[in-house]
Amino acid sequence: MTSQFADFTQIRYAQCWEDADILLKALNINHNSCCLSIASAGDNTLAMLSRSPQKAIAIDFNPAQIACLELRVAAYRSLTHPQLLKLMGSISAMAVERLQLYHRCRPHLNPATRHFWDRRDRAIARGIGSIGKFERYLALFRRYILPLIHPSDRLAQLLQPKSRADREIFYQQHWNNWRWRFLFRLFFSRFLSGWLGRDRSFYRYVEQDISQYLLEKTEQALTQLDPAENPYLQWIVTGEHPTALPYALRPENFEAIRANLHRLEWHCMAIEDFLNHQPKNCINCYNLSNIFEYISQEKYENLLTRIVNRSPSGSRLAYWNLFVQRSHCDRLSHRLHPLSHLANKLHLKDKAFFYQSFIVEEVI
Repeated sequence: MTSQFADFTQIRYAQCWEDADILLKALNINHNSCCLSIASAGDNTLAMLSRSPQKAIAIDFNPAQIACLELRVAAYRSLTHPQLLKLMGSISAMAVERLQLYHRCRPHLNPATRHFWDRRDRAIARGIGSIGKFERYLALFRRYILPLIHPSDRLAQLLQPKSRADREIFYQQHWNNWRWRFLFRLFFSRFLSGWLGRDRSFYRYVEQDISQYLLEKTEQALTQLDPAENPYLQWIVTGEHPTALPYALRPENFEAIRANLHRLEWHCMAIEDFLNHQPKNCINCYNLSNIFEYISQEKYENLLTRIVNRSPSGSRLAYWNLFVQRSHCDRLSHRLHPLSHLANKLHLKDKAFFYQSFIVEEVI
């Protein structure tokens, strides 16, 4: 997989950039569910706990991402909801306050994770949701590119609630100028995003013009969806969550997640290695993020086959495609049923607007 090309010792994603609202609706998690989730920064795995599954298992072969999850677990255990938002960076806080909040979480970390975070005081002071490579890339856009395109009052107008018709008018008359189109395509080019944001090896199977694609998807997000209700868009343009929070950070979900932390376990390993050591039919819900687009079609089919062969009938898989289409496996057509109507309906509401498609499949 991509581990032989990319550096997986740093925090790549300090937040989950997939919409947990549509993930939970796709997987239909209940008290009989045993969930396997790509950890990333941990937010969507924690969101799954709000549905009280029998077990939630987070997997990631990057120890830095597991450290992000473990610190979040410690925060849910030891902080109030407003304190959690301050530690994350979702709302403003002084650097010294965030460091104090971290020290309240610190006793709940294992020694290796404690050592990992103890060396990152400056990062914690900025908010732990801002310190991934991808988030730092977005911060460059927010600080240095957006001010060249639009004044701050126009940015504030963007985030005000509007009807769809008014959003269309605002975008065409006030937002979509030549500087927006030119600088957006330049900054989110394959070269700059591979160098500063993701990793060049992540584009190994990408053939399309990603900057033009992202510009079109952003137009949809600013017009068809409501920026006032979109936490992912709000973070990109403000570095906080002024009026909208991701699922795991909403106050109505905080206590349910905290009450179910005992149902969570995590492992730092590749998903293939984890599955090799599990009995058949023990996992029936899969959050697979967008891991398949980083591997070849052949490896995608092999991993999907391994998952299906170890899952009971009725199990559900959910995953996203960003730039590479991975959504059909001929050899599994008799074992895996695409829930295309559900997936397409949910994808229209996907607040993580940059994904090409959302895939939901059921084992039969």
